[in-house]
Amino acid sequence: MNPQVVPQISVVVPTRDRPDRLAVCLAALERQTVADLEIVVVDDASRDAAAVAAVVAGAPRARLVRGAGRGPAAARNAGVAAAAAPVVCFTDDDCDPVPGWAAALAARIATGADAAAGPTRNGRPHSVVAAAAQAVATHLAEATVDPAGRMRFAPTSNLACRAEVCAAVPFDGSYPLAAGEDRDWCARLVGSGRTLAFTPEALVRHHQELSPAGFWRQQVRYGRGAYRFRAGHGTLRRPEPLSFYVGLLRRGFRAGIRAGVLVGVAQVATAVGMVQEAAAARRPR
Repeated sequence: MNPQVVPQISVVVPTRDRPDRLAVCLAALERQTVADLEIVVVDDASRDAAAVAAVVAGAPRARLVRGAGRGPAAARNAGVAAAAAPVVCFTDDDCDPVPGWAAALAARIATGADAAAGPTRNGRPHSVVAAAAQAVATHLAEATVDPAGRMRFAPTSNLACRAEVCAAVPFDGSYPLAAGEDRDWCARLVGSGRTLAFTPEALVRHHQELSPAGFWRQQVRYGRGAYRFRAGHGTLRRPEPLSFYVGLLRRGFRAGIRAGVLVGVAQVATAVGMVQEAAAARRPR
């Protein structure tokens, strides 16, 4: 974009080793209906940094920031530090936001919300594994929406906040994985008395390219992040109510029998990850 134009919305996209998917994401962001929008891509130490730089160079509204390979939480903080707009949106490099996505989130914030988030949906409907993975993430977020449209959690695939909120409530860069860092951020945001508003029209499609083994590893990683989050917030001994898990399985089976079974498998993988992280936390440093 023209460097003399002050953007009204900045979109931060952390990326690592997925230049092909990043190109699709940036194409979707170039189609956003907001004119004064900038895209800040944070390359978190990709092996082929030149490939990422070439993709960013092909997107007129995008610019590149180099991350230190410390994980997506630290990468998002680096993106926020480089962003120039009063509203900062976040999405992931394997996501395609619809054209009105950024405008919808910014409009919700303009009505008084400190942060806003929209629905993330599976962008690979023919993949049972992707459907199961998205069912888990979607239920974790949308089960927290109250009748007034406030949320307690939203994934960073589809999130926005005022820039001063980003400064006051940064992501915890000590989270090394893409797991739990978004739950931690939302918990601290809501715990500070700020509002996170659900914005149904701000849709993002999530294109997860997962094999069954990759799905298992992802869910184990989520379990590790869940343990770290719960340990840090003092909720290890407070499991979710049974109704949460019943709703989760129902959401999975709505995507098909095989997806429902995989959602059940995901709970086993999550438990394995929590055990692994608990054991790691007990090791002497």
